[in-house]
Amino acid sequence: MKRRELLKAGASAAVLSIVPWQTQAADVRAGLLSSDLVYLSPIKSDGSLSSCQAEIWFVMMGTDLYVCTATSSWRAQAPRKGVINTQFWVGDLGVWTRANYQSLPKVKGIASVETDEARIESALQLFGQKYSSGWGTWGPRFRNGLKDGSRTMLRYQLAV
Repeated sequence: MKRRELLKAGASAAVLSIVPWQTQAADVRAGLLSSDLVYLSPIKSDGSLSSCQAEIWFVMMGTDLYVCTATSSWRAQAPRKGVINTQFWVGDLGVWTRANYQSLPKVKGIASVETDEARIESALQLFGQKYSSGWGTWGPRFRNGLKDGSRTMLRYQLAV
């Protein structure tokens, strides 16, 4: 192989190695704009996925993803215990136990418990807009749960 052919082959390999990542990132961004659900799993310290996996409502504020979940759930307890890395799959395939969600575009995030009242209120307003058909039932549950401590607002800084 001549030097020029070697350089051309190397450049092509470099470009091709970038394409799936760019496609994946574009698929994630598109999914975050259009999907009603994400699937998530905290990532244990050994790198494996937690058995606490779920499909869940979410809203975006900037590049941060917010979920409101039962405080008793592992996804709400994990950041309090230092388990902050989370795997997300973006799309809506229904109940996670019956869905092949691991085929969806994926992104990782860093979890924290959101305590800023203004951000929580903004997130709740976005939930109400995004899920207007179910918000009459779930809005009071989210708000009352956040007040009495039975629900937690989680914020995920996404790597997109």
